Amino acid sequence: MFRFRPDTVLHWTLRSCGLFTVAVVLMILGFLLLESLPTLQHVGAGRFFSDASWHPAAGAEQGTFNLVPMIVATLLTTLGAVLVAAPLGIGSALFAHFYAPRLLGRAYGKIIELLAGIPSVVYGLWGLTTLVPLVAQWQPPGASLFTATMILAIMILPTIALFAGAAFESLPPEHWQAAEALGLSRGRTVISVVLPAARSGLFTAIILGTGRAVGETMAVLMVAGNVVQNPSGLFQPVRTITANIALEMAYAMGDHRGALFVCGLILMGMVIVLVSIAEWGSRSPVHA
Repeated sequence: MFRFRPDTVLHWTLRSCGLFTVAVVLMILGFLLLESLPTLQHVGAGRFFSDASWHPAAGAEQGTFNLVPMIVATLLTTLGAVLVAAPLGIGSALFAHFYAPRLLGRAYGKIIELLAGIPSVVYGLWGLTTLVPLVAQWQPPGASLFTATMILAIMILPTIALFAGAAFESLPPEHWQAAEALGLSRGRTVISVVLPAARSGLFTAIILGTGRAVGETMAVLMVAGNVVQNPSGLFQPVRTITANIALEMAYAMGDHRGALFVCGLILMGMVIVLVSIAEWGSRSPVHA
């Protein structure tokens, strides 16, 4: 006679959820491969890095399929955003947890949570109507690598700050209380004890922020200028891979459409690399 065992039911339910998640990821990866493989065969993988420009609508014979400018733009906007947002996010989390009065720290947390929940199109709209005109007065045309980087930095700052705050909250109070009891100043305690102890969590926060920056579409599309070129400076218009997919998928056909799936495959590869780095970072030893 079957006997109901809650532990067994929970075990198989959780296992099914895990298997379903893995299956979804594999299906997405398989779909991208299936859609991009014919174009990779017709065009050749090398042409995505060696052709003179990006004009794929003419097909494999007459079109050009260079993705390098968009890959470079994606990497530059992401790197710039992380370089701006990571110190600000970690610094603000440190202030809220170790320097600010309790009420101010709680208010800060609520504001950061609110910022993290704002849709990306709202950030893009603000950038298009406010930041782009301001930059254009200084360095026209305004929509550029710089504005895209700044918008991305503002967008990922709450993500980094929230996860950095969670990393600080997970530390046992004894870590920094003992250091202060030994006569270390608050600043020295933060530098010598808190930051090394929270290193793994801070690394994860930065990687998650980087992942959001890589995959962001709408806000970047609205402020980057959408010109396929290798930028010669910060104020040159650029187009990222995600913006390229969003702009061209509606009318793409044949090898042009397949090339956009190659763009998706490249993005998937970037995400896999980031997840692998995050996994490696989370396993690194923590020294207090």
